[in-house]
Amino acid sequence: MQQPNQRGGYRQAQGQGPSPMAIRTKKYQLSTDTYTRMAMAQVWKKEWWYALIPFAVGLLPAAIWPSWWWLILALVLTLLYVLLRSAQITGVAQMEQSKALFERMNYEIDNRQILLRLNETKGMGLTWDMIGKARRDADAYLLWLQPPTEATQLPGFKGWLGRTFTVPVFLHIPLRIFNSPNDIKLFDSMLRRKNLLPAQDAAAAPAPAAGTPPAA
Repeated sequence: MQQPNQRGGYRQAQGQGPSPMAIRTKKYQLSTDTYTRMAMAQVWKKEWWYALIPFAVGLLPAAIWPSWWWLILALVLTLLYVLLRSAQITGVAQMEQSKALFERMNYEIDNRQILLRLNETKGMGLTWDMIGKARRDADAYLLWLQPPTEATQLPGFKGWLGRTFTVPVFLHIPLRIFNSPNDIKLFDSMLRRKNLLPAQDAAAAPAPAAGTPPAA
């Protein structure tokens, strides 16, 4: 397995270990289908109105030369935009440097890092400054990774594209993979101390029962 750095590249990470007080979860694998579905929902919930831009551009000539052909052009441009943006999202799950996020592994979490451990010798370590934001849902945590540094620091139009059309890359941590309700409380507290989770979110979702079956 490999570890993403702040530049979006990857380096080998072996033998990393958390502190003895780290939170350890059961093994879990985020499927590419689940990731794609969640990423699509996030992107289009936020960016649906961007699809109106190519539609408006396609209709603009109709103000001078009225014709139904401009409506067809507007629809084609909108469809092309939706397809290209969707392909950008689905492509993340197919990239070589992203495959580590879809391995079957367990999480080991402490105040220094989140270690995604594949086995006893290999793991992908994410320091907390690589996490941009977090959210707790009824059944899982979502932790979004910071976008690559180069994409956000480019000047001019390229920089705007890099900042605007990023693809969300996140950790999906179901509540069911924690070994006890106390581990969930500790993780909640850790996220609040890192200013990633508002205090009121701690009680937003009930902890799973102690007998919850392990993740598949």
